[in-house]
Amino acid sequence: MEISNNLENYITTHIDEESEVLKELNRYTNINILRPRMLSGHIQGQILKMFCRMIRPVNILEIGTFTGYSAISMAEGLSSHARIDTIEINDELRPTINKFIKKAGFTEKITLHIGNALDIIPSLNKKFDLVFIDGDKREYSKYYDMIFPMLNPGGYIVADNILWNGKVIEPLDEKDHYTKGILEFNKKIKEDKRIEKVIFPFRDGLFIIRKKD
Repeated sequence: MEISNNLENYITTHIDEESEVLKELNRYTNINILRPRMLSGHIQGQILKMFCRMIRPVNILEIGTFTGYSAISMAEGLSSHARIDTIEINDELRPTINKFIKKAGFTEKITLHIGNALDIIPSLNKKFDLVFIDGDKREYSKYYDMIFPMLNPGGYIVADNILWNGKVIEPLDEKDHYTKGILEFNKKIKEDKRIEKVIFPFRDGLFIIRKKD
């Protein structure tokens, strides 16, 4: 759902404020990092934090850290014994991610893995209560197939960008492998009887998926 700047401003003034660390990370990313639109941002960060408050997960997996905004947002909503494993393929972002995780005081709560998620996930040897997918759109279906056995019954998957700027309802360019990946993933979720699911039409679309007990 596209919202006007005025409406977005109204929303942000009626929800919890960003923490000082997230404000600084937001500014830093927009000034210094290529493609800053990949940042989750204030509203989505608060949504992820609230999900954590509601679900109360112990183990969380994030695929696609970027500069760490979403991981820190989720960490703010977790109990003291909960932990996040977050995976980022771009090793150039490591210093920024580690810097802000440390500033937020979450070095014991967030573990950063650098590399391809499809290589790293099998090595984690954990069961997860919540998975946030925001990595390579071409690989969403592979991520899903890999993490599903690692998701506890009653656990949740939140997948970002599943409306892909409206391209999911436009004629498909066969060379557009990113849109193909999203369409393949959305079809897989639609047809999977092992789950409950709903789409939040916020920003670029969030698929909320619950593994049946």
